[in-house]
Amino acid sequence: MEEHEIRSRKEKRIKKKRLRIGRLIVALFLLMIIGVIAYSVHQYRMGLELAGDVEKEEVDFLPDEDNEGFVNYLIIGVDSRGEEKSRSDTMMLLSWNKETNDVKLVSFMRDIYANIPGYDSWKLNTAYYLGGVQLLKKTLNEMFDIPIHHYVVMDFKSFESLIDLIAPNGVEIEVEKDMSAYIGVTLKKGVHRLNGKELLGYARFRHDEQGDFGRVERQQKVIEALKDEVLRPANIKNLPKLIGAAQGYIQTDMTSGEEIKTVFSVLKGGVPDLQKMTIPVEGTYRFNSYQHAGSVIEIDLEANKRKLHEFLGY
Repeated sequence: MEEHEIRSRKEKRIKKKRLRIGRLIVALFLLMIIGVIAYSVHQYRMGLELAGDVEKEEVDFLPDEDNEGFVNYLIIGVDSRGEEKSRSDTMMLLSWNKETNDVKLVSFMRDIYANIPGYDSWKLNTAYYLGGVQLLKKTLNEMFDIPIHHYVVMDFKSFESLIDLIAPNGVEIEVEKDMSAYIGVTLKKGVHRLNGKELLGYARFRHDEQGDFGRVERQQKVIEALKDEVLRPANIKNLPKLIGAAQGYIQTDMTSGEEIKTVFSVLKGGVPDLQKMTIPVEGTYRFNSYQHAGSVIEIDLEANKRKLHEFLGY
């Protein structure tokens, strides 16, 4: 047999071997993907079972046009107390920059004297009472020239239950002072792991010299602590389950698939820091009172709009 025929056969055997190895690697990769998907689906279904059978009301919401650079989420916290209509106690904008993976949180004080489209000027939190998510969105759109692409609404009672579900050992928070007035729990100064009721009480405390401004600052601390708790390496594998469970406690326009995709898209860039801001900013507001609206915060709208856009980066 000639030397070139021997070489040719040897090369063919090597190619076949490489082909078999390549096919094996592809098969193992596909099996791994299928396994991850199956595990995620199983975890998500377990979460849904924890959420229980929940009926959700229809919400009027018209999202602003998507863009490639960032996504804005309107986060609304309400205290319904069994009432059909309620004001929004918490109003935040969570902005995720898809290019830089920056995550920024903006709190809007509920007593801001706001021009509510179709109504007289009232406190900002009255917009949700008068027209739900869409009217609050439209009010913020027109006041601050910011797009809003998605919304999340959570009742405070649901917040307690969800916290106990996702963090059965509590969420670590540094309580900066003793607290007990009007929050339903007693908290002592120091670092503690708070359960759902305690964490809600901490977030709602405002009976000190800082008033609502301190309350908003604590709400932002709670959001950051929750982010750190949920995105701990040990909890990453449980994210589909947590998202499934959350379906029983939050109202949102996003599908479960969109929620999971967004979380993992953020995590691809590493766990992001949370940058925070409160509107109005210092030196751009004054307190006033009106017979129809009560005590309000009148703001320099243009100054706050400019500061907000500088903070968000667009």
